[in-house]
Amino acid sequence: MKKFLINLGLLLVVVAALMAWTALPWLGVAALAVALALWMALTRSGRQAGSVTAVGVGTLRQRLGSSSVIVIGIAGVVGVLVALLAMGQGFQATLQSGGRDDTAIVLRGGSVSEAQSVLTRDDIDAIEQAPGIARGGDGKPLASAELVVTASLHKKGSDDDANAQLRGVDDTAWALRPKLKIIAGRTFKPGLNELVVGQGAQREFAGLDVGDEVKLGRQGWKVVGVFASGDAYDSELWADRQEVAAAYRRGNSAESVLVKLTGAAAFEPFKAALATDPKLKVEADTTRAFFARQSETLAKTIRVVGITVGVIMAIGAVFGALNCMFAAVASRAREIATLRAIGFRSVPVVMSVMLETMLLALAGGLLGALLVWLVFDGYTASTLNGFTDVMFQFKVGPALVWTGLKWALAIGFVGGLFPAVRAARLPVTTALREL
Repeated sequence: MKKFLINLGLLLVVVAALMAWTALPWLGVAALAVALALWMALTRSGRQAGSVTAVGVGTLRQRLGSSSVIVIGIAGVVGVLVALLAMGQGFQATLQSGGRDDTAIVLRGGSVSEAQSVLTRDDIDAIEQAPGIARGGDGKPLASAELVVTASLHKKGSDDDANAQLRGVDDTAWALRPKLKIIAGRTFKPGLNELVVGQGAQREFAGLDVGDEVKLGRQGWKVVGVFASGDAYDSELWADRQEVAAAYRRGNSAESVLVKLTGAAAFEPFKAALATDPKLKVEADTTRAFFARQSETLAKTIRVVGITVGVIMAIGAVFGALNCMFAAVASRAREIATLRAIGFRSVPVVMSVMLETMLLALAGGLLGALLVWLVFDGYTASTLNGFTDVMFQFKVGPALVWTGLKWALAIGFVGGLFPAVRAARLPVTTALREL
């Protein structure tokens, strides 16, 4: 019963330590590292722990195979976890980078995306007259009624079809998106079946080079330009809204209205004016908030999948570390017993085994993070956002690398704790009799 309670208490300590570790910022970890270094330098027990750790690390060459299991296993955990989180972060950054605080998007009330919204000509006219909208040099409001439809295209190097987003825009759409630049060809001319395509869509789909003809809906369209914006618009095709509406039989309707405000402070009065207009049933939001909401669901799903896969792999890595460290403790039983017999206490023995395991875990974490950074940082991929493909880049930043290293050290902590406790509990007389 006593042994069971001790083991239960140890398990509770592990759970509490892991919960505290996950919430610890890098400054807290740095403080812990400094405290450990001071303990090892200034106390007798610390110096003993350093001596035993040095002996253990010195024998790693003799245990190269088992030590490699720990390093490679943890590198795999960190690599998979950081890669999946980088995917979610890259997707979220791509969508959110198209948002601003001084531009607003207006949809039909209750709509969560442009595809679910329908605005009539009267709605569009009323929105454009709302207060707070900036005006161009010609005195007209900087507002663009926009229509989004799904276009089926062939992927490059494949016979598979995929959906791209075709956006019909008004002339003012360019002024509302200052980051968007034509990098090849020219803009489309209103009244003609002409397209400009995002650089991401051009890389992903066949037949979108300048001068190509592509069939969308029931009509043929000529690609006349390529644009770059560095956000989700790179995945789209743009054309004149009236031509898109005619090709897809949408009449004179739109799905959203994008407006340029006189400033970020003008949003609340603009929103209030729309809400108090009895003829309108619309909802307005800043484009920054709108795009953040659009990316939230998929990014959260990717994070959940990444953490779930990481936990499953981490459990396997923990068992691998436990197995290797138990074997290491067993092979050094006489050595540990001798140290204890000549005056080394249990704490230095426990700390030495823990430090050895966590050093191996740190090596595995650094290896996994380095491989992911070399392979995936800036890697371009695509995923479905609703019914259309969105191109984005993986982003392996310092924060994700730090997350991976924290996971690696947590695995090392759990994998080394139980073998360390066993080493400290091993009776000296029993260990000295072992060959």
